[in-house]
Amino acid sequence: MTEGNFVDYVKLYVSSGNGGAGSVHLRREKFVTKGGPDGGDGGRGGHVIIKGDKNLWTLFEYKFKRHFKATHGGAGGKQRSTGADGEDVYMKVPLGTVVRDKETNEVIFEVTEDAEEHIIAQGGKGGRGNWHFKSSTNQTPRYAQPGIPGEEREIILELKVLADVGLVGFPNAGKSTLLSVITAAKPKIADYEFTTLKPNLGIVKHRDYQTFVVADIPGIIEGAAEGKGLGHYFLRHIERNSVLLFLIPADSPDISKEYDVLLNELRRYNPEMLDKERLIAISKSDMLDDELKAEVKVELDKDMDAPYLFISSIAQQGLQQLKDNLWEMLN
Repeated sequence: MTEGNFVDYVKLYVSSGNGGAGSVHLRREKFVTKGGPDGGDGGRGGHVIIKGDKNLWTLFEYKFKRHFKATHGGAGGKQRSTGADGEDVYMKVPLGTVVRDKETNEVIFEVTEDAEEHIIAQGGKGGRGNWHFKSSTNQTPRYAQPGIPGEEREIILELKVLADVGLVGFPNAGKSTLLSVITAAKPKIADYEFTTLKPNLGIVKHRDYQTFVVADIPGIIEGAAEGKGLGHYFLRHIERNSVLLFLIPADSPDISKEYDVLLNELRRYNPEMLDKERLIAISKSDMLDDELKAEVKVELDKDMDAPYLFISSIAQQGLQQLKDNLWEMLN
């Protein structure tokens, strides 16, 4: 899927159907001159329903169609026949979708399970026919209820990717390379910043056929929480992750400072991010000889507040240990 097809934020207008009007009808048959009222009820208006679908992972189908309207209920008929219900409109969304009210920005609900359904706009009830209103003093009522109008509202769909581990790092830190090596994912990889323009998901196969999901998001830069770079736009995708894997290249001028900048951006975006389990991976460590590695370890032991290990995606070093550590943290 290309970057342009990954859509994770849309504004939509939804409108449910009006209820059908009740019928005003008096029964007339041969040999029955005054049969009394027999007008039926109106049908219910169609609902607009949001439904989770585990096979989707983007809101792309809502990129071009922004209005969703259910049909109105049918009017009641004679012989107490009820009008047809309006047809419901189903809007399928990927798991991890947050639905907000556009006016208040409040979260209405979140969709996290397959086939989970929520009515976002309730169809109006049908009006009652005139046979409901007959009485001993009014045996031929010539009125019925109109249907109740449907609802209309503007909503925001916001996708937060569901994954167990989130990769956090500066642009060009080697996140996509790592994902391509430990999973079957095929992210775009190149030697320039912001190669990744959309989140990529990959399934890591661990020992004994166990698996977990890793998400690679566009790199974070200093000032991301204020809107610089691309990272701020995708930071919400790591809100749901259980573990954050910080990837810092071994050739970084200051590994500790880079880690602090990343932590600070997460803190400014959402302080709760820092409550998650963290693991630091020093990537491209095949560039370090034993002496340099020992020097780096001294610095890291002094400055880091989370466990760390040295890996190399290209040289396939430390990857099994990385998977073991992540699995242990997840379980």
